[in-house]
Amino acid sequence: MKPESDADRAVATDPRQQAGQDESIVERLARDPASPQAKLDRALDESMDASDPPSHTPPGSNTQPAPSSGFDENVEAALRCK
Repeated sequence: MKPESDADRAVATDPRQQAGQDESIVERLARDPASPQAKLDRALDESMDASDPPSHTPPGSNTQPAPSSGFDENVEAALRCK
């Protein structure tokens, strides 16, 4: 199998599909490298859509259910006792 040439790769890849292309994020980070919003935007811009969270999102960082999840400890306890 012959190796791909640069021309083959250029045809196979649309530049709009490359991550990390939002220049406004680069400019905001240049102005304020500590900006949490700009850092988050960069991580989201570089991640695959709807498949992988930004790398700074630690899995299992909170053992409590989200308040919006509808979890009711008393109802759950009653279900376990049945």
